[in-house]
Amino acid sequence: MDINFAAPAEFVELAAKTKAFVIDKVIPYENDPRWTSHGPTDELRIELNTLAKEAGVFAPHVSKEYGGRALNQVGRALVFEAAGYSILGPMAVHCASPDEGNIHLLDHVARPDQREHFLKRMATGQIRSIFCMTEPDGAGSDPSMMTTTARLDGNEWVINGRKWLITGAEGAGCAIIMAKNEGGPMDGHATMFLADLPDPTIRIERTLDTMDSSFTGGHGVLEIKDLRLPADSVLGEVGKGFRYAQVRLAPARLSHCMRWLGSAVRAQDIAADYARTRVAFGKKLGEHEGVSFMLADNLMDMHGARLAILHTAWLLDQGDRAANESSMAKVICSEAYFRVADRCMQILGGLGITRDTVVERFFRDARAFRIYDGPSEVHRWALGARVVAGKIA
Repeated sequence: MDINFAAPAEFVELAAKTKAFVIDKVIPYENDPRWTSHGPTDELRIELNTLAKEAGVFAPHVSKEYGGRALNQVGRALVFEAAGYSILGPMAVHCASPDEGNIHLLDHVARPDQREHFLKRMATGQIRSIFCMTEPDGAGSDPSMMTTTARLDGNEWVINGRKWLITGAEGAGCAIIMAKNEGGPMDGHATMFLADLPDPTIRIERTLDTMDSSFTGGHGVLEIKDLRLPADSVLGEVGKGFRYAQVRLAPARLSHCMRWLGSAVRAQDIAADYARTRVAFGKKLGEHEGVSFMLADNLMDMHGARLAILHTAWLLDQGDRAANESSMAKVICSEAYFRVADRCMQILGGLGITRDTVVERFFRDARAFRIYDGPSEVHRWALGARVVAGKIA
């Protein structure tokens, strides 16, 4: 099969338009006090969403039914990288996690009535959504350890459990909740449920203090106590939650790579500009081999990451599950981004550890990226096991 990463000219133009929007309109907000330690506030999000709509770059990945451009995966690779040039860019353009992944999942699985009630409002930015799978004492890298339960009681599901590191919990308008069936023919199988928020039986115990600050609503710990949902609140089919999780996770982890590659490009631009102007030991910093070599290594890391993204995106566009490739891309990109952010901080020296540039924020986000959507070690373990089993060469 011939590999062709070429994207339609309209997607290339949209990526350029998106980057210009981020530079001209979004970056000036990076010192806005509404960007808090727990992420941008909803007030800031809505303001930036409005600017993106005015610029014609809002939610380009969603279906045309909801005003988007239905970008394919290669198109997303170009546009999401452009949006990621500022940490605030994906939120402004409405392609940030977890909404982007949730929109993708509902677009593939939701019934018509669920599309109207949940997907439409998510796709247009009317509400934010959360994905409730990870647990403090159960599901994490190993989803089979899930302890949250769902029991059918007449015409209602009764759900109990605790979730944590739930991105965007504070202020979200709906939730996708994963729970294990308790009793019945699907006992022990996972099911996904859709719930409106706020709900008094879904309590935010606290918002975690994390090293990153990228996501509106922060990362919450939730207690779900006797949540009752109608029988038709199931997303897709009963017992297929783990299968649907894969529908969401492979493209979603690749989208993370796309967005953070844009941040790597920004960090490199800041470091390179500093190296061109800063004088040390009688010449420009960039004229010292130790610095220019770091910039060269950054360039190679970003090139390799971009190729991994495009290849995986192309496979997804061909209908391939790309499970191995998305795992490889997640490790390649997250580790490359960390190296780029680290080198850029080193080039900036004392300036790099201050908040006078965004590189310090990039560095903190880069460290967290190696854990999101599966730690590097879990992906390596899964890939290595497949190699040993002769399933991949």
